[in-house]
Amino acid sequence: MSAAMVARSSSEPAITVVGAGPAGATAARTLARAGVPVRLLDRSGFPRNKPCGGGISLRVLRRFPHVKPALSHISTRLLDRLYLEGPDGASAVIQASEPAALMIRRLEFDALLVSLARDAGAELVSGVDIVQASQDAAGVSLKSRDGREFTAPLVIAADGVYSVVARRLGINPGWPPAAVALDMMEETPRTELRDLDPSTLWVAYGYEPGRGPAGARRRIGGPPRAAHSGYAYIFPKRDHVNIGIGYMLSEFRERVAAAPYDLQRDFVADLRDRGLVAGESVKKNFTPFQIPVGGPLRRPARGRVLLAGDAGGFVNGFTAEGIYYAMVSGDLAARAVIESSGRLPGAAGRYRRAVDDEIGTELRDSVLIQRYLFADRRRIAAVISGLPRERALTGLAIDLAIGRRSYRDVRRRFLIRSPLLAGRLLAGRLLPRM
Repeated sequence: MSAAMVARSSSEPAITVVGAGPAGATAARTLARAGVPVRLLDRSGFPRNKPCGGGISLRVLRRFPHVKPALSHISTRLLDRLYLEGPDGASAVIQASEPAALMIRRLEFDALLVSLARDAGAELVSGVDIVQASQDAAGVSLKSRDGREFTAPLVIAADGVYSVVARRLGINPGWPPAAVALDMMEETPRTELRDLDPSTLWVAYGYEPGRGPAGARRRIGGPPRAAHSGYAYIFPKRDHVNIGIGYMLSEFRERVAAAPYDLQRDFVADLRDRGLVAGESVKKNFTPFQIPVGGPLRRPARGRVLLAGDAGGFVNGFTAEGIYYAMVSGDLAARAVIESSGRLPGAAGRYRRAVDDEIGTELRDSVLIQRYLFADRRRIAAVISGLPRERALTGLAIDLAIGRRSYRDVRRRFLIRSPLLAGRLLAGRLLPRM
């Protein structure tokens, strides 16, 4: 549908996007480029700090080609090497023939996406902290903490993991602790803390406090034992390094006795002892935050409201990557609004079908894979130790990260080679979802 067919008059109420992170800014840009009046609300001004690992699979540039030339305005690093470590000491290095991961700082990247939305014609209103929301046959009403009120025919809510809009309207009363990861990380300048191999993305699964990121390096064998849900990472940036650890919130509350920053400081010390970093943790750069990793909501849209990004649960449950999926969901939400010409119930239904078609299967699979692998620590070890031999499967994963193949194609080829995993995923499909 052309922009001319969907353009509205300047006097028509603007579509409102709540939250100007990657999902909201992408939605606003898509709407504005189609000639749709759009208002982008955020409680912060830009640039603003945002806790996040800051790693994106490079397929983001194939899905959103307009982003690539804009990256010259911010600091980035491209990586083609991944080090993986399991809970029992198994490790593997994956070397791609070309960059597969993009490292960014959210402080800069989010501001860049907002500027692209504004350049397209979106109106940014900063300092708006939404605390109330309601909808009726006439539209959606939003009220900010300072008393300002906003009305819109349709709202795209991209206001984070604990979306106020979703809670106030009963679309998502809240995520259970077992569906949320607590990520604790710092983004520190390389002059104070640096990784000693900035060419490599370093990730460890099954991190246990006091045992190092690879646990106690037990021999593989013995009775099945679940792995800690913890993960740990070193993300090298151009001028900074992001170092962090994460747990399922439920497990952190039940099994981890240390305070978040104590855990982070000890983790950095362990990395230093292993010769992986130089320097010490810097507390002022430390920020814990939460990520929804239990899979997307079954119904991420209701009535006049569409949920995008973390608000809708669009995060990979195994890798915890959320930026790419946030941008995809924001774009699809905007396109659903455009294609329905702002009429109901078309937008909500179009959006649900679109996200399910492009990223729904991938995100649901990621949750099932996470649960299956962490149920027995030997499974993680076996997968990681087997990567050097499984070049075909590793190649498929790289093709997906680069954007050379679609997830649907990679999934089909992967399951042909792994019938046991295919059965697990099929069984998981029969389980109820949120």
